[in-house]
Amino acid sequence: MGVVTGSASSVADPRQQVAEYVAEVVRRRWPTAVLAIGLHSCYGDDDGAGDVRLVVVTYQAAVGPRPATRRIDGVLVDMDVITAKEYLRRARTLSPSWPLTANRYLACYPLYDPDGWHDRLRDTHLARLAEAGCREFVMLARDAWYDAWRLATQAYRLAERYDTDGALLVLGQARIATAVVDGLLTRTYFKNAVDAVRRTGLTRAHIEDVKARLQAQAAELARHGRPVDSSVDELLM
Repeated sequence: MGVVTGSASSVADPRQQVAEYVAEVVRRRWPTAVLAIGLHSCYGDDDGAGDVRLVVVTYQAAVGPRPATRRIDGVLVDMDVITAKEYLRRARTLSPSWPLTANRYLACYPLYDPDGWHDRLRDTHLARLAEAGCREFVMLARDAWYDAWRLATQAYRLAERYDTDGALLVLGQARIATAVVDGLLTRTYFKNAVDAVRRTGLTRAHIEDVKARLQAQAAELARHGRPVDSSVDELLM
């Protein structure tokens, strides 16, 4: 991987034009502080909000630009700034949100990368995944399941009170949370929340469909020795 040399004016996608221009300005203003610049958003991917999510990797903390979000030429730019050490630490960390965060380590588009930093980031995360066994992902899935069940229950109760708007809002969150559990149980990561719901077949799922999926997930967790129900003694262990 190397420095992107194409001019912004030669690029058709306005998001890429803005992303490459911002990266160029950052490199010019902080030439000795910036190790790499990556783009989380995918060009031509209409699943997202059409924004640009940049990550500026620095050698040390408190150098380079500050994290910021602004709209530039009609494109929303969300710029994160992180040190190389901290970014690698995060790449080695697995959490219940892994299906929605892994893409930033495995499929980050390099706007500036003279030393192959993004290859190192990807390989670091892949090595962590190779170390993680089924047991670890099942434990993460159970933690995520509780959040999904809480949201599904809330949506159901709102519907019972005829709060249709509230029920629909929370149901959307419950669909995403349920898709995350599926991702953990199958070790599948997604491009974003929309992709997660679509690939797990939950796009048009009603509340009863979501609860049925959660019950099936609970049964699978129990088969793996991590039941979602327990006694008080187990809760207090």
